[in-house]
Amino acid sequence: MSAKVLISGASIGGPALALWLGRNGFDVTIVEKAPAVRAGGQAVDFKGRTHRQVLERMGIWDDVVAAQTSKTDIRLVDGGGRVKAVIPGEFVGGDVEILRGDLAGILHAHSGADAEYVFDDEIVALHQDDSGVEVSFARRPTERFDLVVGADGIHSAVRALAFGPEREHVRPLGHFYAVAEAAVPTDGLLTRLPDGRAVAYGYNEPGRYVALGGTKAPQLFVFRAERADYDRYDVDSQKRFLAGHFAGAGWRVPEILQAALGASEFYLDGLSRTTMTGYTRDRVALVGDAGYANTLGGFGTGLALVGAYVLAGELMAADGDHSSALAAYDRRMRPLTNIARSGNAGPFLAPPSPWRIRARDLTFANRFLFGAMMRLTDFFATDDSLPDYPLR
Repeated sequence: MSAKVLISGASIGGPALALWLGRNGFDVTIVEKAPAVRAGGQAVDFKGRTHRQVLERMGIWDDVVAAQTSKTDIRLVDGGGRVKAVIPGEFVGGDVEILRGDLAGILHAHSGADAEYVFDDEIVALHQDDSGVEVSFARRPTERFDLVVGADGIHSAVRALAFGPEREHVRPLGHFYAVAEAAVPTDGLLTRLPDGRAVAYGYNEPGRYVALGGTKAPQLFVFRAERADYDRYDVDSQKRFLAGHFAGAGWRVPEILQAALGASEFYLDGLSRTTMTGYTRDRVALVGDAGYANTLGGFGTGLALVGAYVLAGELMAADGDHSSALAAYDRRMRPLTNIARSGNAGPFLAPPSPWRIRARDLTFANRFLFGAMMRLTDFFATDDSLPDYPLR
């Protein structure tokens, strides 16, 4: 294979696709607007045999296991710090959990020999014709490619350029979340169990949730809001938005919030879901959150790796016929993405009323309800129909 493929985004889906395509003879370039592979970030997880099979075929399963975080149990507490229920680490972290930055580093290391990485640049224009795609960049010269893949997240620039504005393809879910990395004293709080499991704490008020500690994120905030009254490119504006929605909250929220507002590592965004039912247009395809996001839905990272595997496999199987390959990719991914986008993490993490909070907590306190929920997530995460593509 000698097709030239440009991938936008060097987080998870992009490097995973580059690993497959570069290893199998494609000429691959990855462009990323960040200056380097991003370290740190939230923890992500994989669950079930489908995710494991893809990780093993990629040759990175052992590296992921070696870099995995410890399981984290989240103790749900009331305003007085009394534990009302526990969300087990198996629900929070799947079968194996790893920091997003560590996973990105592993993928970069395994794909770097067979793909060219271009950092500190981005795609600003696409023009498709019968023979390829002419791509304009912010800094490097215009170049032609046979295919372009957007793996650049829920605010995908590639999707906007090839499919239309974000508002036409992304549905806000009425909740927002913020992640901060700042030290908060854990006086009086158990942070680790004798078996090595980590302990985090979650506190709810109607429409608001705060988590402290653990490996998912040092501080996590989820809250209900009608409008995104902040500037997505201005962190100070985002911090004011967060502060306004947690004013007057109980437990240790004022202390946790103050630490988050002073954090240098801070991220805020809306919980959103893409509404797309097809992820390709002519010579452009979308992988991961760019095409099938469901923020905090629990399947995003695994689905991105499955999507990269399917797209690479269909391109190999089609032997140069990109039209049939992309059509097959759409068909394969549609049922998987429909299932993964069926939930909404906002009302689950930040229920709208006291009785809804109690009902959610009961789900974890009752072993029969919890067992049923775990079996359901196992079902969603597994797809035994994925072909054994001719990939090496």
